[in-house]
Amino acid sequence: MILDFHTHILPPEIIREKESYLRRDATFAALYSSPKSRIATAEQLIASMDEVGIAASVVLSIGWADAEFCKKTNDYLLEKAQKYPGRIVPFCGVNPGAGEQALAELQRCASAGARGVGELHPDYQGFDLAKVDFLRPFMAMVKELGLVILTHASEPVGHQYPGKGSVTPAKLYGLARAFPDVPIVMAHWGGGLPFYWLMPELKAGLNNVYFDSAASPFLYDPAVFEITAGLVGADRILFGSDYPLLSQKRVVEQAMGTSLSEQDRSLLLGGNAARLLNLGKAV
Repeated sequence: MILDFHTHILPPEIIREKESYLRRDATFAALYSSPKSRIATAEQLIASMDEVGIAASVVLSIGWADAEFCKKTNDYLLEKAQKYPGRIVPFCGVNPGAGEQALAELQRCASAGARGVGELHPDYQGFDLAKVDFLRPFMAMVKELGLVILTHASEPVGHQYPGKGSVTPAKLYGLARAFPDVPIVMAHWGGGLPFYWLMPELKAGLNNVYFDSAASPFLYDPAVFEITAGLVGADRILFGSDYPLLSQKRVVEQAMGTSLSEQDRSLLLGGNAARLLNLGKAV
């Protein structure tokens, strides 16, 4: 079973009216200003999954700055999860800076079937992950609803790319330590946070953290799969493609080409995700 933990889809209306949304939302402008940016619908994602042999995909909203934009995309994700039960697992997009409105949206989406929140994009949503006191009401609601958080992460070194931002390991470490009872998935290999696992305090203090492999071919040598599994354990890694930025097939092939054991590869490709989301064998 393969479960892709990091994909994005958008309503056809937003694709058709791309130029107006570029002016409306800071996150959308940062990620989709380029004519080469890729946007996909739910039906295109399902077709990709069928081609590659992916049983289910977590579909993420993106950390839109505009609360109404969040709601519009959440409605689309929740609708498509109903249309494709067991194949689309929705995570809602919420801006923690929206205060009570954000908490109400969390409750609304959770009651409609959302399994998590994300992808958070603090740089464009206008909040700082390092300011944990500001996040306490939001994270308390996430915990109460039994949701999983997925946040963007970025490397403090290396090349620039659209949306890279400043969500680097120091901020992510502080977030995880401040909210140990909330499962936190750090996208893009946590911006390199696993490479600090040789520090004893990290190994002891981040039991709530998982790392996804989204956009891995753009960021790291394929050896990142084996190295990260050796550092943090294969049970903390979630396969993610970042579709449609990358094809699901490309990242699946990279993951399948590793020298991981069959057991570890099975955990990476779907077992960990099924356990984290309590999907059982239904997927």
